[in-house]
Amino acid sequence: MMLAHNGAAVAPAGHPMPAMPSQTRARASAAEPHAARVAAIRRFNRFYTRLVGVLDEGHLHTPFSLTEGRVLFELAHRDAPTATEIAAELALDAGYLSRLLQRLQRRKLIARTRSTHDGRHSHIALTAAGRAAFRTLDRLASADVARLLDTLDDADQRHLLEAMGTISRLLGDPDVDTSREPAYILRPPHPGDYGWIVQIHGELYAREYGWQAPFEALVARVVADYVDKFDPAFERCWIAERHGEKIGCVFLQKDREREGVAKLRMLLVHPSARGLGVGRRLVNEVTRFARDTGYHTLSLWTHVELTAARKIYADVGYTKIREEIHDTFGKPLTSETWEMKL
Repeated sequence: MMLAHNGAAVAPAGHPMPAMPSQTRARASAAEPHAARVAAIRRFNRFYTRLVGVLDEGHLHTPFSLTEGRVLFELAHRDAPTATEIAAELALDAGYLSRLLQRLQRRKLIARTRSTHDGRHSHIALTAAGRAAFRTLDRLASADVARLLDTLDDADQRHLLEAMGTISRLLGDPDVDTSREPAYILRPPHPGDYGWIVQIHGELYAREYGWQAPFEALVARVVADYVDKFDPAFERCWIAERHGEKIGCVFLQKDREREGVAKLRMLLVHPSARGLGVGRRLVNEVTRFARDTGYHTLSLWTHVELTAARKIYADVGYTKIREEIHDTFGKPLTSETWEMKL
């Protein structure tokens, strides 16, 4: 056996390559996804670095370098920091920062005050001229980002912000604050939401369970029946929304054949929102509304494959009362009827 120039093993001409041991194949297979992910992150980093460079070119139209602009930003958002604190925050060499601060001081943009606790250090603050200079830089930077956002429609802007927040949270950005807004909201349906309910059911159930067009047709009939016969005193639809995107839904519908019985229907949580407690919250809203409205029983129809939903139903007090096998959606399935007394 010989080695290629890149270190890969090759067999001499006319001789078959010996089989790779199964353990080695397993290690190679396991390494491939990790290597691809590393490459994807490095590719994104190169792209984003170029993008940030384009945005930072706005400093070329001001009397400040990029680093000077960052120092002004830190001074505008800190309460008289020391040079040591600025150097640590911006990862700057102490000597380089000292020379930069001297230039800013000569231009009367910053003022230094010797520390009362340690005479070796000075606290640095922007002067009135420095604050005015920062406001100009800040305005120019915001205008650059606004022009970037203007290339995207509203939905894509929301997707961008959510993706940036996800990256920041996953990589441990300490400045990300998610406590100011709820993880999601529940609201009544808006125009277009009923069509989305049919579409998302068809897409997700086909992808995750292999259910075919007859299932989507059933969902469309349920939604149409709800809209056509909607009784606002006794029926409700809830849409779960997160960062402007629909992530879940559920219906409470009158059972028109049994007095005092309501049906929980079309419970769905989008994969991007699973783990947030959306499904349980939707089920609890149905239960609360049914009790307040005066129903004595809640009923639902589900399938054994829907394990996450069935766990919620069991946890909140539903009991399975019957099951049957059918092939309505293109393959044999075991359906179940569950009920809960209110």
